Amino acid sequence: MNVKSLVNIVPTLSPYKKYGKVTQVVGLTIESKGPQASIGDLCYIITGKHGQTKVRAEVVGFRDEHVLLMPLNGTTDISPGSLVEGTGRPLEIKVGSNLIGQVIDGCGQPLSGEKLPKGLTPFQTENDPPNPLERPRITEMMSLGVRAIDSLFTVGKGQRIGIFAGSGVGKSTLLSMLARNSAADVNVLALIGERGREVKDFIERDLGEDGLRRSIVVVATSDQPALMRIKGAMTATAIAEYFRNQGFNVNLMMDSVTRFAMAQREIGLAVGEPPTTKGYTPSVFAMLPKLLERSGTNRTGSITAFYTVLVDGDDLNEPISDAVRGILDGHLVLDRKLANKGQFPAINVLKSISRVMNDIVDPRHRAAADRLRSLLSTYYDAEDLINIGAYKRGSSKEIDEAILRYPEIIDFIKQQTDEQTNAEEAIAQLMNIFGEG
Repeated sequence: MNVKSLVNIVPTLSPYKKYGKVTQVVGLTIESKGPQASIGDLCYIITGKHGQTKVRAEVVGFRDEHVLLMPLNGTTDISPGSLVEGTGRPLEIKVGSNLIGQVIDGCGQPLSGEKLPKGLTPFQTENDPPNPLERPRITEMMSLGVRAIDSLFTVGKGQRIGIFAGSGVGKSTLLSMLARNSAADVNVLALIGERGREVKDFIERDLGEDGLRRSIVVVATSDQPALMRIKGAMTATAIAEYFRNQGFNVNLMMDSVTRFAMAQREIGLAVGEPPTTKGYTPSVFAMLPKLLERSGTNRTGSITAFYTVLVDGDDLNEPISDAVRGILDGHLVLDRKLANKGQFPAINVLKSISRVMNDIVDPRHRAAADRLRSLLSTYYDAEDLINIGAYKRGSSKEIDEAILRYPEIIDFIKQQTDEQTNAEEAIAQLMNIFGEG
């Protein structure tokens, strides 16, 4: 930060600190009389006999002129009368190129306990989405290194895709493949509500040293307070925004939006919101577009985003899935039946779509992708007849071709997690299936 910036900040600073006192703690919320604060402001609750400990909390609401706070850490040692110190500003994190390769928490601090690298810039975690008229159209392909996606659901720089699946169908593995193989300048991965055991597994086994070297990983595990899980998603998005503003093409991968929504539901219920659809509060459906619309293109760079959605009971029409699908620019559906057959990535080609693919690929590529989908649909429609031997070869030219091409199509869709490829190779292989290479 230069001297001119510091001079501009000085008039906005107050020589006084504002304090309040804790009056009660009910469930997840802390109620205090004062200080004067706004929604989203960061406060410190001073605990301990000598006031040596400060618990970070955020203002989430008001009740009868009292301030409602939620802690970013635990509520241990908070008692009636504990001082609440207002900061008058929201949470800020520090971002910069030196952060690449780090694993941080929802507040931007290294999980290793070490100090942050030097040369970082303060950056707010909650920002407005870009003006719609200042978003350039998506015209350029992003090579992701996953053959099925690059060829059949081509993703553009700045596109936002949902990955819909039940538990244990391969979401995290697919994200790790995208992080290692994509042509993005920087990866930002947000692990929201993950089991603690899985974090190290993902970083060391799935992501690996090569993936981590060009990534920033934000972790907010399931045991942390709901507000910390919300902050994890906001912090990851803010980091991606920072690099986009520097002119980079960023891959933002969040696992999962469902657990973000569950955390917001906890907060909403705690401050008195009425539960609506399946117990989700209205604020959940207000927060989702605010989070998801922050990614995409702006005048300087792009954020190509992948948001996983944990489908409850494999029901693609449950409330969060339905809301997210309506906001994003396409979706990939991972099918448990395909996973059980050993097809990975278990992408259901007939249920998935990229809404910008037609704008960024040439007609021959589009025709080949449509032809593959048509043959796969024909095969699945006749699969029962084929399996029981009731179909006679020659009855339908379309079914005959589908039977002939099916093994080659499945081999094309399958990909080992360590298999290297790029978009050009994937498109060429797709063309070769139909003799157009």
